[in-house]
Amino acid sequence: MPEPVTGPDRGPEDLPSGRERLRRALVQPTRRQIVVGLLLALVGFAAVTQVRSTQGDDTYAALRQQDLIDVLNGLAGTTQRAEAEIARLQDTRDDLQSDTSARQAALEQAQGEVDTLNVLAGLVPVTGPGIRITVTEETGEVEVGSMIDAIQELRTDGAEAIQFNGEVRVIAQSSFTDIVGGLEIDGIEVQSPYVIDVIGDPDVLAQAIDFPLGPKAKLKRDGAEVEVQRLTSLDIESVVTPVQPEYAQPDTGQ
Repeated sequence: MPEPVTGPDRGPEDLPSGRERLRRALVQPTRRQIVVGLLLALVGFAAVTQVRSTQGDDTYAALRQQDLIDVLNGLAGTTQRAEAEIARLQDTRDDLQSDTSARQAALEQAQGEVDTLNVLAGLVPVTGPGIRITVTEETGEVEVGSMIDAIQELRTDGAEAIQFNGEVRVIAQSSFTDIVGGLEIDGIEVQSPYVIDVIGDPDVLAQAIDFPLGPKAKLKRDGAEVEVQRLTSLDIESVVTPVQPEYAQPDTGQ
């Protein structure tokens, strides 16, 4: 039998024993050993999963046909109750959304009415398109009747806000008095030239002043010159101090 090749410097007694080779394989495994170990681990994991799946299936596999029917009926009943609850909650949500929308619409409508009344009552500054009428006394004094006729004509043709000389807001309750040197409007004296700012449709308001035998013609007969300017934007800053009614009260009987 041939002798093992030991090399020039090593004898047979220097070769590692079987136990030493096993220890080295465990401490420093080769690539082949690592691959084999991973394959064994995967096989073991698949076996455990299969066993657990088989045990889980046994939960229903042991039931009788009637028991399975009862389980299915129970699941169906639970599903129906869940669907009914979902439908009820959706109906409640829709009702709440509808109520919220209705309340919001009512609030917006009420706020719109309040804003309109505040404008008509002269309680807030306003801005918008309109006309500026400048009435300048030249050969005579403007009569209070001629000025009131002009204001009424403007209101009839859609004037939403009227202001005299940048300081007096004219409303439905405003009073005009003829005084020496000018007019008194709601206790405030104004003099020529009378600058009347009016918010509304510029074309309609201009026609309300300038038609034949209308307010412009009457003011000219009083000895005044009348100039009308159409404006795309006009600011009325003056406001009226609200007065609490002393005698009139809302009628709640109807």
